[in-house]
Amino acid sequence: MCGRFVQVSPFHVVAETFGIPEGAAELHPRYNVSPGQSVLTVIRPAGEKANRLAWFRWGLVPSWSKDPSIGNRMINARAETVAEKPGFKRAFQKRRCLVAADGFYEWRRTGKTRSPFYVRLRTGEPMGLAGLYEIWAAPGGETLETCTIITTRANALLEAVHDRMPVIIPRDRQALWLDPERRDAESLAGLLEPYPPGGMEMYEVSRAVNSPQNDSPELIRPYPAKS
Repeated sequence: MCGRFVQVSPFHVVAETFGIPEGAAELHPRYNVSPGQSVLTVIRPAGEKANRLAWFRWGLVPSWSKDPSIGNRMINARAETVAEKPGFKRAFQKRRCLVAADGFYEWRRTGKTRSPFYVRLRTGEPMGLAGLYEIWAAPGGETLETCTIITTRANALLEAVHDRMPVIIPRDRQALWLDPERRDAESLAGLLEPYPPGGMEMYEVSRAVNSPQNDSPELIRPYPAKS
């Protein structure tokens, strides 16, 4: 699964990585992004030719849902079933996004102990996590914009810690994933594969990340610290 990640790159790096037109945005470093929080995503709505940034609450609420609390249980969508599940099917066809992340956390369970690990690309550049978004309208007329992150089976690096990992869309395939005119489920599903392990690195970090209250650069430093 993917339940915690990091967004720390400044705007100009995010813009270059994801092909965002010239502009400016104030992005504050976040070292412990958690479900229910607002997350930075990249979208290309129908009728638009360029990518743009959008903020969505993490935890997808389907447009047909009567209760927005369903989003608490829909922070992830499985790649194997995302094209058929009622909660994700429409978004998979029409509302795909990339969640901008500099890395993510995963936990290894040993008995009753859960040890956190930080995972990132070897290049140090931001990664685009495959996501879906929805716009939910409340009876009173207000709207709620939410998203989910798609997961797949772990690659050879991650499987030592967990059996799942978020789908990372390579830069040369991001345009295809975001294309609102592309709705062929088979070709889209072909993008939802584990990222090559050789392009990633992983190391143990402090258990301080276990609490969403903690948010500082120390969370992504190797643990125990090297002398």
